[in-house]
Amino acid sequence: MKNKLLAGLLTAAMAAAMMTGCAGGASESGDKESYKIGITQFAEHGSLDNCREGFLAGLAEAGIKEGENLTVDLKNAAADMGTAGQISGSFVSDKVDMICAIATPTAQSAYNAAMDAGIPVVYTAVTDPVSAELAKEDGAPVGEVTGTSDKLPVEAQLKMMRALLPDAKKLGIMYTTSEANSVSTIKEYDSLVEKYGFELVEKGITVTADVALAADDLLSKVDCITNLTDNTVVASLPTILEKANEKKIPVFGSEIEQVKIGCLAAEGIDYIALGKQTGKMAAQVLKGEKKASEMNFELITEPGFYVNNKVAAELGVTVPQELLDSAVESFDEIAK
Repeated sequence: MKNKLLAGLLTAAMAAAMMTGCAGGASESGDKESYKIGITQFAEHGSLDNCREGFLAGLAEAGIKEGENLTVDLKNAAADMGTAGQISGSFVSDKVDMICAIATPTAQSAYNAAMDAGIPVVYTAVTDPVSAELAKEDGAPVGEVTGTSDKLPVEAQLKMMRALLPDAKKLGIMYTTSEANSVSTIKEYDSLVEKYGFELVEKGITVTADVALAADDLLSKVDCITNLTDNTVVASLPTILEKANEKKIPVFGSEIEQVKIGCLAAEGIDYIALGKQTGKMAAQVLKGEKKASEMNFELITEPGFYVNNKVAAELGVTVPQELLDSAVESFDEIAK
């Protein structure tokens, strides 16, 4: 009797162990019952926030939903590289299943921290993954790291600015000298401005504290300014806009959120869509369908035109009907 009882208990225990293993561990396809992701965002501003929102939506569309089978640890570096490094290190120590890095500095930091720990990194809003040393010249990853690029449609932006400001000559750009994405985009602008009749005036900064004085200097030399996806500059865009408005100098944005808060117009990308694209890539990695090292980085190829009609009226700028008709979205007020 005792032997039969013992055999029954052993059989039940083995069955329970098998069920637990199936539920909590990885299946043959790589699926798990739940995942933990660390999200490191370099700064808090509209475009990066939209990337994060889109990223989580992309995961949800793939069946990985926060509160159900996904735990998210979100940390913001407040545009500080030292803080970004600490955040990446903490995620590695916590042994998260994946790090999502939003913006170039955090992507570099996350990959450097995770490359020897077996933790995949999926990035978004990295303008030039090759210059950032996250991808090879052919777009292939340098390791277990992949994601999406927010490369700006520079020529489309120049063409649009020339249509809006036919008499402008000097075009200003402020950028952070340590941001690989900004340095790369500056080079592209430099190679194209002459074609559209502009002279490029650059102003480099190193930290947020430089922005106010740099803006004053730049605005004294130019007819208009175009803004990049430079994280330090974007975080201080309200300061730049305030100074530019006093001088009636148009400031162009690089995406929809910058136009909402007071830039005249932009030929930019949809950052929520970019984030969704990234989330779907991340889901493939988490489910074991592909390794990050097997996925070339991706980008959105078609820009959209966004315009703020209130800003145009205040600056006395006439928006050609052809551009108005092509606008993805236009705004009649300035968001606070």
